[in-house]
Amino acid sequence: MNKAQKLTEKKIDPNTLSGQTLAYLGDGIYEAAIRRHLIKGGMLKPQNLQRAATHYVSAKAQAGLIAKMLDTGFLTEEEETAYRRGRNAKTHTKAKNTSLATYEMSTGFEAVFGYLDLAGEEGRVKELIAWCIDEVESEGTREYVFN
Repeated sequence: MNKAQKLTEKKIDPNTLSGQTLAYLGDGIYEAAIRRHLIKGGMLKPQNLQRAATHYVSAKAQAGLIAKMLDTGFLTEEEETAYRRGRNAKTHTKAKNTSLATYEMSTGFEAVFGYLDLAGEEGRVKELIAWCIDEVESEGTREYVFN
C-alpha cells in the first residue's frame, strides 16, 4: 500500500479472522488501556511506566490472568473460543524470555480483546480490563510459566 491509498473501514466478523490477527489488535487495545491507567494514576516518568506496565502486560502476567479467568469461569463461551484460537495459532516469531506455552497463552489472552473489540463489545472490553487491573493490583498475578 502506498501513501496515497486510503483504507475504508468496514464491519468485519471477528469469527473470520485468524487468532494472530485478533491478538495483534488485542495487544494494542490492552496495552493502551494499561498505559492510560498508569498515567492517570499519577505515574509520569517513562522508565517507571515501562517497569510498572510489565506487571500487567508481560506474557507471564497475561498467562496468569487468562488462567484465572478460565479457572473462575469469568469468560463467556465465545470469549473462550477466541482465546483458544489465539492460543493455538501458529506463530512465526519466537517467544522471548518465556516458554512457548506461556507465550501461546498470552497470545490467546490478547485475542480475546481483539475479538471483543471487533464484535463491538466495548463495555465487555472495559469490564475485562478493569478486572485485570484489579487482579494485578489487589493480588498480583501468579506468573505462570508453562513448559
